[in-house]
Amino acid sequence: MVKRLLNKLERSWGVKNMQGKELETTLFEIIAGVGSARSLYIEAIQAARGKDMDKANQLLKEGQDAFDKGHRFHADLMRDVSSDEHEQVLKSDAWVMLLMHAEDQLMSAEAFGILAEEFISLYQIMLDKGVL
Repeated sequence: MVKRLLNKLERSWGVKNMQGKELETTLFEIIAGVGSARSLYIEAIQAARGKDMDKANQLLKEGQDAFDKGHRFHADLMRDVSSDEHEQVLKSDAWVMLLMHAEDQLMSAEAFGILAEEFISLYQIMLDKGVL
């Protein structure tokens, strides 16, 4: 679906300039980074449920690193957009939708990270008390 949007952009609006390609790359870096983070957070919770706390903590750390990468791309984008030299790139609904998707994925992954930390802590407490 995203590929269709990008193809439509290139055909309909001629978004082939460097700034457009940089935006495309940035949006996909956000989506990829935070998507990986979310998957790692889920794996971390599953490892904790399976009593493998070392693996759970390692996966949580990897998830945080992946999230940080996506978050950095987002922060860079926000800084670039707010600069005086910025030239408007989001001239179509398709670009706006892709940006919204990237930000939605970012917020979702952030929530998963918070919950993963809490679940892992809870599983650790249960394990320490012999309940798990």
